[in-house]
Amino acid sequence: MFTFLHAADIHLDSPLRGLEGYADAPVDQLRQATRRAFDNLVDLAIEERVAFLLLAGDLYDGDWKDYNTGLFFLDRISRLRKENIRVFLASGNHDAASQISKGLCLPDNAHLFSVKQPETVIIEALGVAVHGQGYHSRGLTENIARNFPQALPHYLNIGLLHTSLTGRQGHEPYAPCSLDDLLARGYDYWALGHVHKREEVADAPWIVFPGNIQGRHIHEAGAKGATLVRVEEGRIVSVEHRDLDVLRWSLCQIDLTDCATVDLAVDAVRQGMEAQQGRAAGRPLALRLQLVGQCPIHADLHRNCASLTEEFRGLAVGLGEIWLEKVLFSTQRPVSLDAGPMGLGAETPLADLVRAIEQLNFQPKALMELIPEIGVLQSKLPPELLHEVEFALGDTKDLCEEIKEMLIARLLGQGGSR
Repeated sequence: MFTFLHAADIHLDSPLRGLEGYADAPVDQLRQATRRAFDNLVDLAIEERVAFLLLAGDLYDGDWKDYNTGLFFLDRISRLRKENIRVFLASGNHDAASQISKGLCLPDNAHLFSVKQPETVIIEALGVAVHGQGYHSRGLTENIARNFPQALPHYLNIGLLHTSLTGRQGHEPYAPCSLDDLLARGYDYWALGHVHKREEVADAPWIVFPGNIQGRHIHEAGAKGATLVRVEEGRIVSVEHRDLDVLRWSLCQIDLTDCATVDLAVDAVRQGMEAQQGRAAGRPLALRLQLVGQCPIHADLHRNCASLTEEFRGLAVGLGEIWLEKVLFSTQRPVSLDAGPMGLGAETPLADLVRAIEQLNFQPKALMELIPEIGVLQSKLPPELLHEVEFALGDTKDLCEEIKEMLIARLLGQGGSR
């Protein structure tokens, strides 16, 4: 019997985004989060006495600012070496983009798979064959899975690959392949990387994306970690997720349908924050608050969104180690504005206002045309950083709706009581 760990998308020293503008943001935790999560991974490997650790790409986040990132990694791999734990690595698109890391000399317990073609490492003592290939370029669009060798008889066969499979939302289509391509190899376990949300694609055989070990922004919300696999008599008997993140991102949606006053809404927000805090199991929480529901205080909320945002931030500070990344006012008015003398169906200032707002185009492409500097920046960025621009321009639909509702609320001057 033995166990092994499967992790991916470490992105060492990648910054956490979304809290930088807040004076009370946990700066040190933001800077060190990916390192501390990797330390948790190493600790878990030692505690579970795993035989080996699989790292399925994107260990780094492109070129380092200096060698400290690489030295940190070497130190932790050397710690595993003292515990007789082997490490197998296959580079991904971000690793391929790093020129500095190519000169890194790994300890003898670590094996970096070739980027030219698939290769196989056999661990005779365990009856295991690990097959893997890394990226030779950051924008790899070839189906390299088809070149992986067939499973070796009488061994537990593991494939190590950084891939988007047939495509996953929010991820570039690198090293694309089908489920059939993987199944055709006859392996017992496919250790995949690239997709930052955990997914068990199949269980016969096991094909797993473990997700990244530390969320870096609100679009990587929820528990993050690695997958622990137990093997008995040459077959996999359990596959389980283990949390490793040190700061958790969370989307907290609060339904205010039954709230007749702003005070009741504030109380509902407090309860929602407490519930999210409990699920974070003691971790600091970076939280996006979204208020939803068709409620009588809709106009009040949008008219006073700035002051309420500060009040909600105060609630978060009072609860301790919660930081609001953003507040989205997504409620709906209890009655339609289409009818009546001031309605949208008539030629009124309100109707003109709504039409003018709806004609605005807040999509990233339109914003780049409106603000030429954004387009110029995009043209100069390498492919793996283009998603950063999209992230910065994200949530534009929500922004448009918030502007519309705030202006309507102020024009009508209506709403409930505190």
